[in-house]
Amino acid sequence: MKNQPVCRRFVLATAFALLTTGMVSAGPLSDDAQGNISANFSDAGPRKVEELTKRSVTRDYGRAWDSLAGALSANAPELLNGYFTGTAKSTLAEAIASQKNLGIQSYYGQPVHKFEAVFYAPEGDVMELHDTVELDLRVTADGKAIHEEHVTLHYVVLMTPAADRWLVRQLQGVAGF
Repeated sequence: MKNQPVCRRFVLATAFALLTTGMVSAGPLSDDAQGNISANFSDAGPRKVEELTKRSVTRDYGRAWDSLAGALSANAPELLNGYFTGTAKSTLAEAIASQKNLGIQSYYGQPVHKFEAVFYAPEGDVMELHDTVELDLRVTADGKAIHEEHVTLHYVVLMTPAADRWLVRQLQGVAGF
């Protein structure tokens, strides 16, 4: 195919655009998601974060990344349903649709999250996290790797409680903290 190098460059450029805006996922976390997450709640305020809430937020944030990884690697936005809501869910679903249309898939290996809770509302209805994640990125097209690299990404995350878990309401990629 005569335009194949141009098409591959376009696919790669689009994958990086998704990555830098915070829309490409990390790969699956282990069953012990907290093993890949370092959480600091000491500076959150104005409300103090309770121990049960610390455990729940850390667990559910890890599970959210698991579901996001599965959704992007399978190009299946319905996998976002358990841990994403609002703007985060709709934006990620659009990113998955774009990725599917381009015929690419994204995989991250060995993600390590280091997040800090920076705000916990007095009513306990929203928490803001700043997450720095390091991982290995692999982008594939037609089942073949077209790019691989180690990356460090930064996210501002808003989480809100639901009936039995915390949900990611916003996941915004930023240049740094």
